[in-house]
Amino acid sequence: MVPVEVGLGSLRRDRYAEEDTEVSQRLQLDLLEETRENSQLKLTTYQQLAARYYNKKVKGQLLKVGDLVLRKVITNTRIPQHGVFGANWEGPYKIKSILWKGTYHLEDLEGKMVPRA
Repeated sequence: MVPVEVGLGSLRRDRYAEEDTEVSQRLQLDLLEETRENSQLKLTTYQQLAARYYNKKVKGQLLKVGDLVLRKVITNTRIPQHGVFGANWEGPYKIKSILWKGTYHLEDLEGKMVPRA
C-alpha cells in the first residue's frame, strides 16, 4: 500500500514544465556576471564606509626616538605554560630609530638591541 502523500501529486509537481526551467536557468546564467559585479561593488562600498568610520574615531600617536613603548607579544614568542593568563605586552623598550611610520628599531633599557623591527 502506497502512502497518500506519495500517491497524490503536488501542485508544484503537476505544473512543472522542463522548458520553462531551462529558459529560467539560461536567464540566470546570463545575469550571473552582473550579479557578481553588483555584490563586489556592495562589498567594496561597505569596506570603504567601515574604514572611514574607524579612521574617524582613531587618533594617531606620533612616536619619536627615545620614547618608551611596549611591544605586543605575538603567538610564537608567547610562553605556552602561562596559557590565557600570560602577558599580552612586553617591555618597556626605547625607540632606537624609526624605519617608517609604525616600524621601529627597539632597544631594552640596558641598551641591548631587540631583534626584528
